[in-house]
Amino acid sequence: MKRRTFIASTMAVSVGTLTHLDAFPATSLQQKSSKLKNNIHHSACRWCYKDIPLEKLLQHFNNLGIKAMDLVGPEDWPLLKKYNIHASMCWGAELGLSDGWCDTKFHAQLIKNYSEMIPKVAKAGYTNLICFSGNRRGMDDSVGLKNCVTGLKQILPLAEKHGVVLQMELLNSKVDHKDYMCDHTAWGVALCKKLNSNHIKLLYDIYHMQIMEGDIIRNIQDYHQYIGHYHTGGNPGRHEIDDTQELFYPAIMKAILKTGYKGYVAQEFVPSWDDPIAALKQGVTICDV
Repeated sequence: MKRRTFIASTMAVSVGTLTHLDAFPATSLQQKSSKLKNNIHHSACRWCYKDIPLEKLLQHFNNLGIKAMDLVGPEDWPLLKKYNIHASMCWGAELGLSDGWCDTKFHAQLIKNYSEMIPKVAKAGYTNLICFSGNRRGMDDSVGLKNCVTGLKQILPLAEKHGVVLQMELLNSKVDHKDYMCDHTAWGVALCKKLNSNHIKLLYDIYHMQIMEGDIIRNIQDYHQYIGHYHTGGNPGRHEIDDTQELFYPAIMKAILKTGYKGYVAQEFVPSWDDPIAALKQGVTICDV
């Protein structure tokens, strides 16, 4: 999966922690106040810290006040429960990023996988389960949209029965995930409208949508009712979300709060610092508006 392979090429980038802190004094990790406001419910993605053993990472989460973890499957849930960390975005039913719901040849396997996973997510006490459109492979977007509707309609009643929300992730097809179909907010919103269920939402990845269309705050304001989850990341490069990149996350977080959003915001940047946990703490602090 791209998320996993991307880390290897980015871990070589290493910049001193203190240099970054000096560049972003408003969120310095040297500040004494360790308590979060928690207007934003904080999470972070497991894959960005894959070199840290899960149990150690969960201990860091407890120390930082992070209450949830994204992109974890059933094999990880018992350890999360041990540390009272919520699984804010579950996975394990998908076939990857490129083989998804827009292509009917994958429907049989996807329906089987999701039909098995949805009850597991609910039984564990979780809500969100990720899904992907997959790649176009020459297919027109309107055909792919129709195919997604056809396939997802077959598992939505089960998701509704168990209180599970399927989260279709918006990814960029320009830099990281060439040919991915669900690469614009408008396409994702059209999918949600056609399915007409509160159990299908968009996982709005701010980094990906900055690359594809920008206008982040306006799109959040206009389409928030279709958005069920958020991911962060600095652009360009998907590294720290401080002033080394072009997005101003405090304003974005305030816009999210104004929509009445009560879910989690998950940090999904790839740390470039020598100390990835210090980078994570800075990211959470920046978003804690």
